[in-house]
Amino acid sequence: MATSVKMDDDTKSRLERLQAEIRLETGRRVTQQEILARLVERAIESKADLIDSFREDRVPLADADRERFHDGMVSSGVTTTEDDIDDVLYG
Repeated sequence: MATSVKMDDDTKSRLERLQAEIRLETGRRVTQQEILARLVERAIESKADLIDSFREDRVPLADADRERFHDGMVSSGVTTTEDDIDDVLYG
């Protein structure tokens, strides 16, 4: 069962150009539905990348802010290894 997807004119135009390029490069006609299905399939395979693309861009901290953050840190004198962290996290 097909369902319609709303998209703006620019996105629709880019999808049509992609469809035309696929036909030129492969000689095969593909529907926009096939293209969208393949894009979703690939996005599922690299879900983290897709999710990250929706995160707000973060500007790197200013040096003064970074220094203020580190000013509050103190050394306990104990070295923590990855195994120590694993023990705490995973038991």
